[in-house]
Amino acid sequence: MKIVITDAQTVFDELVTTAPLRALGEVTEYGLLRYDEVAEKIADADAVICNKTVLDAHSLRLAKKLRYIGNAGSYSTNAVAQHTFALMLEAYNNTSRYNRYVHDGLWKCSATFSPFVYPLNELADKTLGIVGLGAIGQAVAKIANAFQMKVIGCNRSRREAEGVETVSFDELLRRSDIVTVHCPLNADSRDMFNRDAFAKMKKDALFINTARGGVVVEQDLYDALESGQIGMAAVDTIRVEPMEEDCILMNAQNCIMTPHIAWAPVETRERLIGIVADNIANFLAGHPTNRVDIN
Repeated sequence: MKIVITDAQTVFDELVTTAPLRALGEVTEYGLLRYDEVAEKIADADAVICNKTVLDAHSLRLAKKLRYIGNAGSYSTNAVAQHTFALMLEAYNNTSRYNRYVHDGLWKCSATFSPFVYPLNELADKTLGIVGLGAIGQAVAKIANAFQMKVIGCNRSRREAEGVETVSFDELLRRSDIVTVHCPLNADSRDMFNRDAFAKMKKDALFINTARGGVVVEQDLYDALESGQIGMAAVDTIRVEPMEEDCILMNAQNCIMTPHIAWAPVETRERLIGIVADNIANFLAGHPTNRVDIN
């Protein structure tokens, strides 16, 4: 079986390799094919594995032998929940700023053993508002409860979650000290965090987005940060990725940004490639798993 990976660098590196796939056939890896390169490169493939590559009538037109398409786009619940709290703790503890303070030699010049250069705040008793109570939202809630936070949440369809008080979206915005987004991007969630939403939040609220960039109107988030309408933001996803030169959030004050890596711990990607390999093996054995039927 000839297996072609069209955008290997979005999943694999020197720590997470394609070894599980090589046990199933001949593997050809392409780091990141352009759309106009895909058709030629997969022309003799039996199976194509991709993450974000667009596969459509044009890019598949030469793939006469193709029997299997596998998507390596599964995300880890625990990894994203962990990154959410990494952003939250950075905002509340200013760890990187204090690290820079020490390495710049400023602690050596301090008059006291504990210089209060940047504010520090506790998560305990703060109200965390979770938008989207699926697997990731519920994992975030579990961690928040361990921190003794007050947890409220909202979901498009009515859903109860352990340790979470279910409220309306407007009530969540009004009550939350921290708002974190864990909903999919769809017609209902697109642009849901806009000027009106930010206006309903507390003046010192922290906004976190590890979901999809499209749920946020970036100009409105920038304006909310610059005007002091909200206190701070921490985002792992933006509308266009990789970031464009003129992305307005680069110039926003009080905005922590990471490059869409919440899902990407080594263990998560190892687990992911194991699932991809199992899917192919099961397909070859005649009992496909994790199958997606398109009407």
